[in-house]
Amino acid sequence: MQQDNARNTILFIVITVAILIGYQMLVLQPQAERREAMLEAQGATPAEKAAEGTVLRPEGPVFTDRRTAQAAGPRVPIETPTLRGSLSLRGARVDDLFLTSYDETLDSDTPVELFRPQGTEHAYFAQFGWLGQNIAGGVPGPNTDWTLTSGETLTPQTPVTLVWDNGAGLRFTRVISIDDQYMFSVADTVANLSADPVTLAPYGVVERQGVPEDLGRQFILHEGAIGVMGDRLKLEKYGDWVKEPRIDYASTGGWLGITDKYWLAAIIPDQTDAVDARLTVDEVGGANLHQVQVMSEEVTIQPGRQIVETQRLFAGAKRAEILRGYESSLGVPKFDLAIDWGMFWFLTRPIFLIVEFFYGLVGNFGVAILLLTVVIKLIMFPLANKSYESMSKMKMLQPKMEELKAKHKDDPAKFQQEMMGLYQKEKVNPLAGCLPILVQIPVFYALYKVLFVTIEMRHAPFFGWIRDLSSRDPTNIWNLFGLIPWDPGQTPLIGGLIGVSATGMGGFTLSLSVLAIVYGFTMWLQMAMNPPPPDPVQRRIFGLMPIVFTFIMAPFAAGLLIYWTWNNILSIIQQYFIMHRFKADNPIDNLLARFRKA
Repeated sequence: MQQDNARNTILFIVITVAILIGYQMLVLQPQAERREAMLEAQGATPAEKAAEGTVLRPEGPVFTDRRTAQAAGPRVPIETPTLRGSLSLRGARVDDLFLTSYDETLDSDTPVELFRPQGTEHAYFAQFGWLGQNIAGGVPGPNTDWTLTSGETLTPQTPVTLVWDNGAGLRFTRVISIDDQYMFSVADTVANLSADPVTLAPYGVVERQGVPEDLGRQFILHEGAIGVMGDRLKLEKYGDWVKEPRIDYASTGGWLGITDKYWLAAIIPDQTDAVDARLTVDEVGGANLHQVQVMSEEVTIQPGRQIVETQRLFAGAKRAEILRGYESSLGVPKFDLAIDWGMFWFLTRPIFLIVEFFYGLVGNFGVAILLLTVVIKLIMFPLANKSYESMSKMKMLQPKMEELKAKHKDDPAKFQQEMMGLYQKEKVNPLAGCLPILVQIPVFYALYKVLFVTIEMRHAPFFGWIRDLSSRDPTNIWNLFGLIPWDPGQTPLIGGLIGVSATGMGGFTLSLSVLAIVYGFTMWLQMAMNPPPPDPVQRRIFGLMPIVFTFIMAPFAAGLLIYWTWNNILSIIQQYFIMHRFKADNPIDNLLARFRKA
């Protein structure tokens, strides 16, 4: 039975690796080649394409470039310490926005684009307006041409004032202000100069016209609609959103928007208002038009009176301390849940807070991860101590187990019975070695989420060649870690398997970096210190595991490999001293003895 299980395990590993390699070569690599060929045909880099390029979608409409779209009407510049762009006076639409604190890639100085104007491919913007039934002269909406009456540039110190008169007794005055981070405030004053009362309802919309190819593809990451309605978190991934093209919510206050991995655009109504919110998807021009709509309760304005309604727009980076700040100062409920903390949020958030605390002390997120690892090891020290003591005793019992195996080689059942009796007599738990690993799994996942989804880790350097802890180690054994001036990723047929992807995350790969090799060595050394399985087939499988896991872990973020390698080193040190105490044979002393003889 043990041999059957071992054979099935080997088959599972082989089939899994074959599927991953096939998927990389037959699906991911051709997709990357098609995208690269399209960009080359357009004669632009991805950053240039986002900023300037005219794009022709096959069998679809021709989109204009950003400059042409910006020139379609008058605009008001936006300049803050964190944002640069403009808003269009057509609809008072915030549709041109760059995040100046973040670059598209580690080696570029092109800021991250958040919003792009109507008429460009993947247009993405926010706008505010009013709804009303049978209003003479109408109400301001997406096509309203507002007039700028004060302020030339929207800055944290200088709000701008826009005015629109419907010519039938309603005058709308809109004051748009912004803080030094990412929060816009839109205060609308509506004066009723007519002889009749009018009933209106303010609304806010975030609209994305088509989803770029690199969004919504990660299983572990939420991208799409997000918000807190009725004090509950609402999530709709792009794929699920299309399947259910209209979803309605009712709430008092709350917030609702569209999120990417690191960026968020969200409508925040007055937190005392009863609101009706809606997610919709419509196909327009061959692309899915995603809309998040938040409409506040109706307000009746008597003749000769006026009202003021304030809505807000968050458009920026999902930094935890900024989101928590708005949660505290503006009462935005559960705003830091815009970060995808994952199913182990009760671990992910505390781990992030610990890493953030250590970063405040040492100024390096890589060192902060090392300190976090020490804290986790200290917490688990008693459990690990018992585990390593048990494994040391098991290693000392190996000669007796070999004797039992030889004695009962023709009777496996008797061998198992005698072996369990030996464990019981020596007070050894053969499963104790699994406990530290099992406890580490949720911690490992939580740290993976922290590295993957928190913008604080994006482009965060460690030391030396590790310039981004959220991406994989850029070194590669196939060019002798950079000594040979050759990019393995450009190799025909197998380049995608041995190269480093642009994102540096995920996917099976045959590349091996410095960190991956060090990780594999520490895993081998730690496993060599454990007692070998009695079954020879299982022993061979365990012998292959460090090699297999070296390749499996190679594509993961450098920060994760630093954590796991450092964790292995601390475990090896702890286990070494315990084995010395029990005078158990260990590979470190064996290696040192061979080195002395040499």
